[in-house]
Amino acid sequence: MKLRVPPAAARIVGTPAFLALAASWRIHTVDEERWRPLYEARRPHVFLLWHEVLLPLLWHHRRQSIAIVVSEARDGQYLADFAGMLGYRAVRGSSTRGAARALLGAVRELEAGHAVAFTPDGPRGPRRELKQGIIAAAQRGGGTVVPLHARADRAWRLQSWDRFMIPKLGARVRILYGRPFTVEPGPGGLSAGLAEAEHRLAEIAGSADDTDGGGA
Repeated sequence: MKLRVPPAAARIVGTPAFLALAASWRIHTVDEERWRPLYEARRPHVFLLWHEVLLPLLWHHRRQSIAIVVSEARDGQYLADFAGMLGYRAVRGSSTRGAARALLGAVRELEAGHAVAFTPDGPRGPRRELKQGIIAAAQRGGGTVVPLHARADRAWRLQSWDRFMIPKLGARVRILYGRPFTVEPGPGGLSAGLAEAEHRLAEIAGSADDTDGGGA
């Protein structure tokens, strides 16, 4: 998703429109009890979600003191500005730029007892291809991994690498929580964690061919 306007201009023009759009969404959660105890007990956890459903999930989990890993590229500045407006903290870096710094920042957030959100196929794909940074962060920081997904009954899909989803005005949006899991120590634990992440995220998100919003 390439944007060619200054971040400040995008914020001034786009923010009011998005707030009006998001406020119209009718949100329903599915299996939220899988995550809620972690939040209420202030236990460190990692949200695992595909880049394409980032927008409704940012809206639903706003003002919950979550740190989000964003790219150091220019597109990442848009996300950092927007997420900051919704109450998120930005951890800068990605698999293509600043990966080590992003991992260290995420681990520090988890060790402090916070939640961190990752899009493991961002910032440029390939779509729904899991990279290991999120699992490594959960392993080192002692955080529980919580798969997360969103579906909408009516949505626009951008012509971008991830088929980015924007629920339409008044859309019914479902927020789906997958089965949480922890990552055991060592190389074997990391490998098993990656396999578990792929499996449990697929349970709620479906396959890479699922681009129609999925129905809410």
